[in-house]
Amino acid sequence: MPKFSLLILPGDGIGPEVMTEVRRVIDWFIDKRNLGFDIIEDLVGGAAYDIYGTPLHDTTLAQAKAVDAVLLGAVGGPKYDDLDFDVKPERGLLRLRKELDLFANLRPAQCFDALSDFSSLKRDVVSGLDLLIVRELTSGVYFGEPRGIFTEGNERVGINTQRYTESEIERVAKAAFELAMQRNCRLCSMEKANVMESGVLWREVVTRVGADFPEVDLSHMYADAGAMQLTRQPKQFDVIVTDNLFGDLLSDLAAMLTGSLGMLPSASLGAPMDNGRPRALYEPVHGSAPDIAGQGLSNPMACILSFAMALRYSFKLDHEANRLEMAVQSVLADGLRTADLLGEDGTDSVSTAAMGDAILAQLNLSL
Repeated sequence: MPKFSLLILPGDGIGPEVMTEVRRVIDWFIDKRNLGFDIIEDLVGGAAYDIYGTPLHDTTLAQAKAVDAVLLGAVGGPKYDDLDFDVKPERGLLRLRKELDLFANLRPAQCFDALSDFSSLKRDVVSGLDLLIVRELTSGVYFGEPRGIFTEGNERVGINTQRYTESEIERVAKAAFELAMQRNCRLCSMEKANVMESGVLWREVVTRVGADFPEVDLSHMYADAGAMQLTRQPKQFDVIVTDNLFGDLLSDLAAMLTGSLGMLPSASLGAPMDNGRPRALYEPVHGSAPDIAGQGLSNPMACILSFAMALRYSFKLDHEANRLEMAVQSVLADGLRTADLLGEDGTDSVSTAAMGDAILAQLNLSL
């Protein structure tokens, strides 16, 4: 069995406590499944600023470039609100994404049967939902130039530029098609080709790339219509590929279809390294939740499921990824809930560590 290298960055807020449960899961795979992991742990975000004076130290970045995958908890908190923009905790995460050239953000939206009543939509609309949004992550309106706030005449104007090159669209489209091939061979590309030239180019390039994947059923949809269809009939979609701005909006919308932001993992993938594996960063979608940090109330499942994504996409261990995902589903089916899944009072909820115990118990049953 090959040995995999993993950089763990717990970060801020609830990041360290959910990552503690992930470390227990990793230890289980080492002990019970004979998987080999070389693990390095370092700091990012506010925790890094407190020690290094920067949200991402150069040595940490060098480690991130050298390992097979990075697993991150969360960054940020009110303690750091008054810092200069360039050293805010979130800049550490953004620098990681940029320096590793992580151009494809994968956001699954899966509605576990045990949680289907948590969605604001009807059970029959969301039960069994399992879709994947592939968002371009390193270009588009968030990075285009010119940008800024300028004075024109007697008033100020804010400018952001939507900009995409063919190669930027091509590589994220190829990634989306490859992912669709691993699922149900259906891909919907979303843009605004009716009013944006960048959307016209996006549709042309995605269509061209699609010629190399004749097995995949490719469709196109305007992003605003896509938002409507996600709330009307979300199970019509399997894989969605879209740009940075629309992906930001649509993935958050899809996340709430599941009823619980605290359950959702994510992956950000880049170009293949020398070993053929993509550079990759895995992180839960939830934030640092500083208001509950250190109280044992946090839900570790999104971070654990992010590790499951690492097993699948970085380490090519689909069977083990399925094993871990099934353990999470079984725990939910048994009725265990952390406070975020039981409303404001959290009555009858289990602690972060108790949820970790339950998942480990289910993993033992899978042997």
